[in-house]
Amino acid sequence: MKTALSLATLIVATALAAPALSQTDEARSFAIGDFSAMALRDGTISLPNDNKVFGVGHTPAEVAGLLREAGLPTDRLELSLQPLLVKTSERVMLFDTGAGGNMGPGAGKLIASLTAAGIAPATVTDVFISHSHGDHVGGLLNASGALAFPNATIHISAPEWAFLKGMTAEQAQGAGVGQHPKLIAAITPKVATFEPGADIIPEAVKAVDIKGHTPGHSGYMIRSKNKSVFYVGDTVHHFVVSTHKPEWTCGFDTDAATSEASRKAVLGAAAAKGQLIYAFHFPFPGLGKVKAKDAGFVWVPN
Repeated sequence: MKTALSLATLIVATALAAPALSQTDEARSFAIGDFSAMALRDGTISLPNDNKVFGVGHTPAEVAGLLREAGLPTDRLELSLQPLLVKTSERVMLFDTGAGGNMGPGAGKLIASLTAAGIAPATVTDVFISHSHGDHVGGLLNASGALAFPNATIHISAPEWAFLKGMTAEQAQGAGVGQHPKLIAAITPKVATFEPGADIIPEAVKAVDIKGHTPGHSGYMIRSKNKSVFYVGDTVHHFVVSTHKPEWTCGFDTDAATSEASRKAVLGAAAAKGQLIYAFHFPFPGLGKVKAKDAGFVWVPN
């Protein structure tokens, strides 16, 4: 299995991060059947167009061509960070926790977004982790190193939990996971592992085993009545490159070939079914569908 590109490279060009946001920009509400949901802005990270992450094995000019066609800057690629909150009659569920202090001042704004939306962290009952990179688990701890969501059960797949616990100091740094020993000590009593693909909360949340990004990477199908949203984690990263060229290698994937196959399969099935998906790194609020186009796909925001 290939070693993922260091997520420490994400702490670049923080001056490009989004400016101060109004309340409407921090939290965007929508419904999933009887459930109420909110996209919560955690921040923005920027990466240079140097083929170290996107278009590995290609050229910056090839990536720039895709960006130019979409009317985007060609020298950099910007990724949004947005955890998802879902409220049922009995639960307040958070899907991933953002970067915390792991990715510099352009990220780690989840608690501020929750506050703007009137959601107290102590009311969160369940946290679902897609995988163990620092921009997804960093928000589990607050600035003082205590649990940010003290009353929540933390759901994570068994292989991903083993991966996170077993990280060496070097691996944790490469994955962008700050204060790794403190994180493991704090969350261990709260962790509830599941087998890949498990039906975690019947008729509400089912894990989807999406292989390749990390050893236990999980998406989540969130369902209420006849409505659903597919939280795809880091199956995709950039709303243009990951969809138009799903076969291109992403430097963050630990198993590039498997991840590329998973990406094409997930996008293909979503396009065929008209499945509404929630993409953690796509432009805020990350909710939309994909449609087949040429040999790839195109992102259609909701």
